[in-house]
Amino acid sequence: MNIAAEPYPFDFVPERCALLIIDMQRDFLEPGGFGEMLGNDVSQLRRAIEPNVKLLAAWRAAKLRVIHTREGHLPDLTDLHASKKNRGSHAMRIGDEGPMGRILVRGEEGHDIIPELYPQKEEPVVDKPGKGAFHATDLHDLLKHNGIHQLVVTGVTTEVCVSTTVREANDRGYDCLIVEDCVASYFPEFHKWSLEMTKAQGGIFGWVSESRHLLGALEKWSAETCGANADNADTADTADNAGSAGNAANMTVNEKGESSGAPIC
Repeated sequence: MNIAAEPYPFDFVPERCALLIIDMQRDFLEPGGFGEMLGNDVSQLRRAIEPNVKLLAAWRAAKLRVIHTREGHLPDLTDLHASKKNRGSHAMRIGDEGPMGRILVRGEEGHDIIPELYPQKEEPVVDKPGKGAFHATDLHDLLKHNGIHQLVVTGVTTEVCVSTTVREANDRGYDCLIVEDCVASYFPEFHKWSLEMTKAQGGIFGWVSESRHLLGALEKWSAETCGANADNADTADTADNAGSAGNAANMTVNEKGESSGAPIC
């Protein structure tokens, strides 16, 4: 199934594709969090929330794989190297006490994912100490175990954790599609040029599209899947009924007339 994208259409294979939502955490997106404490305008990131909500709902309805990530560190900060902790000249640093608990520390309120996109119990959450979702995590093993070859990537920020993850994924053989209106940056110009770099030179790191194209593809795929399941169920019912007419002892339709192949649609 082709999805309109740049630099050319993306060959979408839903059964082999996961939605990877990067770092939609309170510390980055909510007022008073670490992002705002660094002097950033969180409204620039919050504009990506609604498109993510719609895409996530459609992805869940299609019963496809969803994976979330969170950037943060162990409470004792043993996975936080000095070059990251001492970056910049800000008064507040990772591990310090902030309005939503210790900044970017696992288990604190600010480290958690925003309520609008909160993971369901069956959706894995990959906790990462760095910018890329593959570094020092089991994401690669998780994807391989589930037969995932493609990633639809959303989240924040476009030029840092999203871009780093897409580049890591590209080096590991995954086809990545970034959803332009579902990623965001504190700096609009960084957002723009990160996407330009992704799709440059024939898609050197991946593809870029919009959520409306994904939503249309998911709706079409779900309809086709349910239609195919319904046809298979009808065929099975017909065969079962024909068999029962000749030999009631061999009837496989249950007392309610239900077929074991009935689709859940």
